Amino acid sequence: MAGPAFRAAAVRVRVPASSANLGPGFDAFGLALGLYDDVVVRVADSGLAVDIAGEGAETLPRDESHLLIRSMRAAFDRLGGQPRGLEVVCANRIPHGRGLGSSSAAICAGIVAARAVTIGGPSVLDDDAALALASELEGHPDNVAACLRGGFTIAWTDEESARTVRLEPSEQVVPVVFIPSTEVLTETARGLLPRTVPLADAAANAGRSALLVEALTRRPELLLAATEDRLHQDYRASAMPDSAALVAALRAEGIPAVISGAGPTVLALSDEAGADKLLQFAGSRSEPGDRRHGAGPAFAAHRLQLDRAGASVLPLGL
Repeated sequence: MAGPAFRAAAVRVRVPASSANLGPGFDAFGLALGLYDDVVVRVADSGLAVDIAGEGAETLPRDESHLLIRSMRAAFDRLGGQPRGLEVVCANRIPHGRGLGSSSAAICAGIVAARAVTIGGPSVLDDDAALALASELEGHPDNVAACLRGGFTIAWTDEESARTVRLEPSEQVVPVVFIPSTEVLTETARGLLPRTVPLADAAANAGRSALLVEALTRRPELLLAATEDRLHQDYRASAMPDSAALVAALRAEGIPAVISGAGPTVLALSDEAGADKLLQFAGSRSEPGDRRHGAGPAFAAHRLQLDRAGASVLPLGL
């Protein structure tokens, strides 16, 4: 049986950062953020060439062990076969090891790029199948769901595969991220979680998670109450004490703030006026053309947009 046919032209894929959990929605909620990695992929006659600029340029492998390449290979297997060769150029902007979904972005970029360079790829590996594969590779669906679909996602896994529902976040919500200079491995953060939690804490999180759906989509004035968490942030605080202290300080000021994913980035969900105040709170240093400020000695604050498109195939010239 003949394998798939591939496009001669290169394709460009853009994938957003994502923030998981959002406080109480542990391993279920995801929010796509307007900070992007780009990858350009071309099917070549032979071999593998990988070029990386930006985040991870000095540390990421440039061979088959690269997460993006492994994800492409897994997708090509599902699509019916591997190309003879690949040329891959990565422009990485999502910080690594900070709780902003960099690994999910690499996985989703690889899957979407493989599908895009395969003629008929979207019909063989549709959106649901792409989500299932991405969740399989990542180990959980929360970040990959937001990365693939954009917006606000609720993800779960049933007996068959990963599932997600995408909701439209309120236009009034403006995310501000406080990114520290140090990394925390997801495995480290997960290792601090207990095997069991008190029933009262589980019940409280269930109620706040339900409230967060309403708050994030229609009633942002409820976000402070809706982002309260008892299941994971306190247990992980010892691995990111500065981040935990910043969350507490922001919430004491009435600002809905949470640990982004497994941390240590802090995510604040504000409005237009509040976001400007947060940047003033962060400090006075800024760079021309970049809304970036020093937030004490260990953080940089970025005002972002919400991403509503998810992983996208773009024209090469953009």
